[in-house]
Amino acid sequence: MSTDLIRLDPCGLYVPAADIHVDPWRPVERAVITHAHGDHARRGSRQYLTSRRGQGVLRARMGTDARIETLDWGERLRVGDAILSLHPAGHILGSAQVRIEVGGEVWVVSGDYKLTSDPTTTPFEPVGCHVFISECTFGLPVYRWPDPKEVFESILEWWEENAASQRTSVLFGYSLGKAQRLLAGIHERTGRHGAPGPILVHGAVHRLLAPYREAGIALPEVEMANRSSAEQAGGRALVVAPPSAGGTSWIRAFSPSSTAFASGWMRLRGTRRRRGGDRGFVLSDHVDWDGLLNAVEATGAQRVGLTHGNTAAAARYLREDRAIDSWALPTRFQGEAGAETDDPEADDGGDTPRTDDSSPKGGAAT
Repeated sequence: MSTDLIRLDPCGLYVPAADIHVDPWRPVERAVITHAHGDHARRGSRQYLTSRRGQGVLRARMGTDARIETLDWGERLRVGDAILSLHPAGHILGSAQVRIEVGGEVWVVSGDYKLTSDPTTTPFEPVGCHVFISECTFGLPVYRWPDPKEVFESILEWWEENAASQRTSVLFGYSLGKAQRLLAGIHERTGRHGAPGPILVHGAVHRLLAPYREAGIALPEVEMANRSSAEQAGGRALVVAPPSAGGTSWIRAFSPSSTAFASGWMRLRGTRRRRGGDRGFVLSDHVDWDGLLNAVEATGAQRVGLTHGNTAAAARYLREDRAIDSWALPTRFQGEAGAETDDPEADDGGDTPRTDDSSPKGGAAT
């Protein structure tokens, strides 16, 4: 088996056989994009390849002039000496895993992914491979997600309690992916029993609803969130906004209010993770500990590279308890911790490569 099917260069994960980068950190000639979050999809590359399902949200971020080509799920494309295909990752609308085959050897780059149910995404599809490059944002046993149905029932109960007391319910979730998942999940439940009040959304969320509706995702009717719409709702509204809006003067328009955050970080019950909110709902678009182990097993991979998150502990567990060769990869991607932008055209990640919590070793992607 070769050791350089994918390697790490100054722009990120590079496939020499195809002369192409996967989710490059800076502009390149040709980029395969797993999904449209700003730390994975950066402006300036000459040509982009993404899933057909994810084209709309990527176009919303990259602009009308960007050269974007697409593949259907499982469609194979020969690029140089490599065969590329894209497979569902279940992270956000159109999020993909990248399968790369060269001379019979197969590597899969997961991008961000999850195994829990989500009406706004195509479910994660395990892809058999020799080497699996996996995110590890929540790669510790403490991170085990509850049933999303139970989480949405709790959100609805919180909203109903606030509405009864004429307190506006302000629910924070990242503007691309999380916000739409919140809206779709709430719509599934209030469509049967009726909503306690109107749903209002921050402008950053509103700008990204159109690609979801065009993709056939069922979302509720919403209004723009502002002082006028909040006053008309008389304290019964649910406001969906990105976390960054919580520290601005904009939020004062909805007083009196109750605030809550929807994030995997809500599993940590400390004040720092709650960021001062009244409630925290554990709802992540990233794989949890059990999901990570199940995904690795389903691929049949002989080697696993882990990136962003608790990579050292997870890699050690895979080596010692699962007898799978595993190592950590440097990254600029911050996972759910770095997706807190209210600007869909802004970068979500940092400015310098991260080395996570262990040194990369064991193969070409170092």
